[in-house]
Amino acid sequence: MPVLDRQEFLDENHRLSMRKQASLLQVNRNKKYYQPKGEDPFNLYLMKLIDQQYQRTPFFGVPRMTDYLNGLGLRPINEKRVRRLYKLMDIRAIGPNPYTSKSNPDHAKFPYLLKDLDVNVPTQVWVADISYVQLKRVFMYLFAIMDLFSRFILAWDLANSMTAKWCKYVFDQYIYWYPTPDIFNTDQGSQFSSSIWVDAMTNNGILQSMDGKGRAIDNIFIERFWRSYKYEYLYLSAPSSGKDLYRETKTYIEFYNFERGHQSLNRKTPAEVFFGQKTYFIPTKYSASLV
Repeated sequence: MPVLDRQEFLDENHRLSMRKQASLLQVNRNKKYYQPKGEDPFNLYLMKLIDQQYQRTPFFGVPRMTDYLNGLGLRPINEKRVRRLYKLMDIRAIGPNPYTSKSNPDHAKFPYLLKDLDVNVPTQVWVADISYVQLKRVFMYLFAIMDLFSRFILAWDLANSMTAKWCKYVFDQYIYWYPTPDIFNTDQGSQFSSSIWVDAMTNNGILQSMDGKGRAIDNIFIERFWRSYKYEYLYLSAPSSGKDLYRETKTYIEFYNFERGHQSLNRKTPAEVFFGQKTYFIPTKYSASLV
């Protein structure tokens, strides 16, 4: 069954202050006070185009994406702008990049442990990633943790900035609900190479694994989830507010976990595979799209 979201119990009309409620529930109250992150409307439009094209051609680097955008007949766009938007959206092309061997000496790096590994049970390997999410006038980031064997989305959250503290907060909220994995794989982003995240892995006895530099395909299964999430929900009806986005993302992930059969799982749902038994059907507005 879906994990209970304790943030839903925060009540602005309760006699206790929001700070006290959040402390008792051990949750972050930021979502109640979310302020959208602003960006130039034209840049937001470009980011939407980049995101959609990147899902189709993840091998497009800055030069190719710049050529693509200019080919649409928009006002002239230079590589400097596209490079900034790539960085803002936290995306990079699949394939060789300049300075791929250059690393930050202040950040920890870990080897990729999943090569030739036989992943055959739930909770053996977890993977995580962050994806850019477009709203009508602003944008946010979606962080998700997936069980690799079952494709079950264990935990997720939305925020208007990408920080290691935020990622660890999501991890901490759900580590009490599930057994800890043997291996946790991420990319080499600063959120996952920081001492905040590394210490969380070490303290829970988890081996940390990282994708190779410039190799998004090392984390291919969660990349496929982003594609499903965007094509089956986000691109069809972009929500206008962070509150709508949170509610509808929750609905979609429940559909993905409990209703959407996967060909690679013999048409079973991630929940069936993760829990090892048939799970209850949870009707959602996506039910008509069942595979």
